[in-house]
Amino acid sequence: QADAYGMKILLSVLQTEELYLHKVYTIREGETLELTCLVTGHPRPQIRWTKTAGSVSDRFQDSSVFNDTLHISKIQRHQGGRYYCKAENGLGSPAIKSIRVDVYYLDDPVVTVHQSIGEAKEQFYYERTVFLRCVANSNPPVRYSWHRGRDVLSQGSDKGVEIYEPFFTQGETKILKLKNLRPQDYANYSCIASVRNVCGISDRNVVFKLTNRTASPSIKLLVEDPIVVNPGQTVSLVCITTGGEPSPTLSWVSSSDSLPEKSVVKGGTLTLPGITSDDAGVYSCVASNNVGNPAKKSTTIVVRALKKGRFWITPDPYHNDDNIQIGREVKISCQVEATPPEELTFGWLKNGRALRSSERMVITQTDPDISPGTTNLDIIDLKFTDFGTYTCVAALKGGGIPEISIDVNISSTTVPPSLSVPRGKSPLVVREGDTVELECLVSGKPKPIILWSRADKEAPMPDGSMQSESYDGVLRIVNVSREMTGSYRCQTSQFNGFNVKPREAVVELIVQYPPSVEPVSLELRQGLGRSVSMNCRVLRAHPSRVLRYEWRLGNRLLHAGHFDQSDETEYTVKSLTREGWGEYTCDVINEAGAGRCTFLVTGKAFPPEFYYDTYSPLWQNRPRVYSFKLQWTQMNPNTVDRIVAYRLGIRQTGLQRWWEQEIPVEGTITKGELITHNLTELIKPEAYEVRLTPITRFGEGDSTIRTITYSAPVNPHLREFHCSFEEEPICMFTQDKNDDFDWTRHSAATRDTKYTPNTGPSDDRRGSKQGFYMYIETSRPRKEGDVARLVSPFFNVAPKNPYGMANPPAYCFGFFFHMYGKHIGTLNAFLRQKGHAAPEAPAWSLSGNQGDRWKQAKVSIHPTASFQVVLEGIRGPGIEGDIAIDDVTLEEGECRDLPPISEYRNTGGGFITNCSSKDRLTKERFGRGNAYFRNAIGSF
Repeated sequence: QADAYGMKILLSVLQTEELYLHKVYTIREGETLELTCLVTGHPRPQIRWTKTAGSVSDRFQDSSVFNDTLHISKIQRHQGGRYYCKAENGLGSPAIKSIRVDVYYLDDPVVTVHQSIGEAKEQFYYERTVFLRCVANSNPPVRYSWHRGRDVLSQGSDKGVEIYEPFFTQGETKILKLKNLRPQDYANYSCIASVRNVCGISDRNVVFKLTNRTASPSIKLLVEDPIVVNPGQTVSLVCITTGGEPSPTLSWVSSSDSLPEKSVVKGGTLTLPGITSDDAGVYSCVASNNVGNPAKKSTTIVVRALKKGRFWITPDPYHNDDNIQIGREVKISCQVEATPPEELTFGWLKNGRALRSSERMVITQTDPDISPGTTNLDIIDLKFTDFGTYTCVAALKGGGIPEISIDVNISSTTVPPSLSVPRGKSPLVVREGDTVELECLVSGKPKPIILWSRADKEAPMPDGSMQSESYDGVLRIVNVSREMTGSYRCQTSQFNGFNVKPREAVVELIVQYPPSVEPVSLELRQGLGRSVSMNCRVLRAHPSRVLRYEWRLGNRLLHAGHFDQSDETEYTVKSLTREGWGEYTCDVINEAGAGRCTFLVTGKAFPPEFYYDTYSPLWQNRPRVYSFKLQWTQMNPNTVDRIVAYRLGIRQTGLQRWWEQEIPVEGTITKGELITHNLTELIKPEAYEVRLTPITRFGEGDSTIRTITYSAPVNPHLREFHCSFEEEPICMFTQDKNDDFDWTRHSAATRDTKYTPNTGPSDDRRGSKQGFYMYIETSRPRKEGDVARLVSPFFNVAPKNPYGMANPPAYCFGFFFHMYGKHIGTLNAFLRQKGHAAPEAPAWSLSGNQGDRWKQAKVSIHPTASFQVVLEGIRGPGIEGDIAIDDVTLEEGECRDLPPISEYRNTGGGFITNCSSKDRLTKERFGRGNAYFRNAIGSF
């Protein structure tokens, strides 16, 4: 037996060659980032990736955040930051590891030029000074250098030149100051920005030609300001350059941040076809040539429009009576929205005939700045003959826009409004989901617009606005919800009515809804003969009084009653029988409907939990087959009846048919008990799906499925390491980022029939067409001398002597190789150790055609620190030069049973160090080291 245990977590960076001790990983913008969480623990932990930005924790959308491996293709600069891998399995605290990803980039530099002309003190001539400023966005910080033609400029190299970094820019710019311009200062200046080849990022440069004609841009707009147009017209704005060296570039911007989608920009001309009111605004032409400040000219487009005609009637302001009476004063006001407002004109008609201003009929058009778009008609000393229809006509002077006419009827029946709620319409009781109409009766002539708003709280109306207009006094709400319960205010507007104190009324809306209960759905698992209690709780309901409940098993009524003081009801099965398994429901009912709690009572066993951290689960008893030790614990075994057996299903990945057998269980399984079953006769290198289902008296429980893959385990302490490249992860080998091309994983069964003949293997090392191996493809575009390197994972070396490595442990490194073809190049082996210098030559090397067969090599090594093994293939003079490797092994102890000595070139021992930058790994970077290799190679 073994109790379930907590977790251990290791963060691995697949993109780089090693895990940096300070946990900062650098990557070039545009490359692919892969971070992997290596997790142990049982039950199998769930993994979640998160990223922080400042103090805010957020998810990111360009990856699968719940996978072991976080994959970000073409990473961008804003995706840098600290990434957290969190693993939890419900035991103890979650395990968390983090790594900071630093994205490196370098943009093209930009040179801007500024001139300064001023009178020098104590002298009688003008000094002309020019500043060249170079700026480039980068990470890490950029270094700048200036050149005049081919000459390098530096501080002090020329009395007329000064180079400095302004303090306020914190090293982000580099300024070249040319004092009192001289003839030789007119030249080509280049600014080179460099991040010193970090991550293989090459230098960027920009050239600026300074002449005696260099000048900042100037432009001219060939349009009026403002431009007044009618809707539907096509407008063209033309901008031309009138100066500037180098020649400026022109662009257009608008006050709305972006140009209309239909706009067309061609050179300095901006065309807006079919213009609308939404296109009105300020448009600016901007010219830039990086000399001085950009030039900017703007014009305003005004789209002519008339809309929103309204009127109101003001009774005699000197009397408190709101009615219209003979002998009193009456004012009729009209208002429209006009663009441009200065073109607006008004005219008045009485009963269709033009009306002129007189002593008793005073027409005024108020100051547009105070009340724009308004005209008033004052009727002084109202007479019976003044009754009639008055028409206010609004138009724009230029024409082309339809007039707006507003009719106002003044008669003995013109009366101020009154407002009321119809009997029985408040409070209004409806059910959730219904369509409801709130109604206010408005009388008066003319009828004003009714404005609806919430009266009980500062909340929006159902349509999302704070206020809704209604011309008939009715507010219609479709699919009413419980949140819409409350008081609604209706009030008269001065528009299209009397300009008097608003009348208002309130309508109460009550929305009934069925009870909300918990739990909505719950599964209960229990053994036979035990008691089961189910509790259904009311969260909210309207109306909340007179609630009743009904308990049922299927369609059979078990118990019913009413709620009294409690807000929950409970039902208990004292002794569960086979007939008691099933779906129990509790309906809580009010006038609006029912809420339902559902309980599924079963004796179904919980799923087993596979144990993924089995030590050496794979073993081999015959060359063609392998075995696997399957281990698991049972989730909550005591909750249900005793598990009497497990049904084991197994099938080869990709096939449909399951092979099943029953595994009997003797006795009672305890919580955390580790159960073992050996799977034998598994065919190499196939993967299998395994399904495990617990069985009780109830029947089958929940199943669990896992995949078993054939791959030798990666043992970081080097008891034994074996990799035959049968699985896609290739035993955590990685492709070197500093070489010219990659090794390819392949099998003869899947190899392209068009492959180059007379080179490469026809099967894997064991003679299988289905078996996989790694090889270098030397066909085009590969060329002679191109290098491909395959790098093993890091292996840890534990010193036998705790105080040092006086007697370093021995390990035997072996591999099989196939070098067949008339253009075979070279296969090299390196040992790469942390903290060691690199030798100038590889430790082991073999060149040329070795025949169409696999051969074996074994090498004894004595590393003193964590190390990697590097296999390097170099392309020969032609396409018949494929080199393949298979069955890489690493074992503790000196090599024994060495193959017979064959032809090889012994170059002596040496090491190669890990290179974190992206530049080419060259021989010049290697240093001399001690020899730790004893080389042996022979036929297999």
